[in-house]
Amino acid sequence: GVHLVESGGGSVQAGGSLRLSCTASGFNFDDSVMGWYRQAPGNECELVSAFTSDGRTIYADSVKGRFTISRDNAKNTMYLQMNSLKPDDTAGYYCAPVVSWSCGYWGQGTQVTVSS
Repeated sequence: GVHLVESGGGSVQAGGSLRLSCTASGFNFDDSVMGWYRQAPGNECELVSAFTSDGRTIYADSVKGRFTISRDNAKNTMYLQMNSLKPDDTAGYYCAPVVSWSCGYWGQGTQVTVSS
């Protein structure tokens, strides 16, 4: 079945950087439209960044200019480069197919904690 594993999270100070990875297996990753989502305690799951069906990328306004989504289909892996991190970026980060996105259903997520 579908298996997604997120990694790369950690604790950083404001202004720092992290690179998240999402490794996929059990489905045709090359043809899948994928995205990154996050959920902070007490908040709803929200879109961070995603690919569109025509190959473009979209970003939440709060991360534009700071985060970059990319993928390496040869490695069945998607990435999220996060620069200039802010305390408000603190959340659990999850990857998921765009057509059935959620936080926590497909993988265990990776925690990002940004201190001021």
